Amino acid sequence: QVQLVESGGGSVQAGGSLRLSCAASGFTYSNKYMGWFRQAPGKEREGVAAIYTGDSRTTYTDSVKGRFTISQDNAKNTVYLEMNSLKPEDTAMYYCAANRNLYWDEWWRWWRYNYWGQGTQVTVSS
Repeated sequence: QVQLVESGGGSVQAGGSLRLSCAASGFTYSNKYMGWFRQAPGKEREGVAAIYTGDSRTTYTDSVKGRFTISQDNAKNTVYLEMNSLKPEDTAMYYCAANRNLYWDEWWRWWRYNYWGQGTQVTVSS
C-alpha cells in the first residue's frame, strides 16, 4: 500500500522557517519524481518544488527560489522541504506527491502525479 505522509506544518510569523517532511512507503523510492505542491483556499494547486530521487536534481517555482530547499534522505525514503523567509502568501495546504514517469519540465503538472499525501497546513501571519 503506497503511503506518503507529510509532517512539519504549523503556524509561524512572516520571516520564520518551517521544515516539511514526506515519508514514503509501499513503493520503490528510487528513480521517482517527488514533488511538493500547495493549495490555498480558492486557488488552484501549485507546484512548489520537485526532486528526482535517482540523481537528486531539483527544481523550484520562481516565487520560492532562494527561500525554499527540497532535499531527500534515501536511507529514510523521505523528502524534505526547508522553508525560510516565509511570507503570508506562502500560507496553504502543502502536499507531497510521487510519480515514476514524468518529463522533468512538466514537474509542476500536479495531475501527472500518481500518489499523494494527506497534506500539512502552513500558515504564515504578518
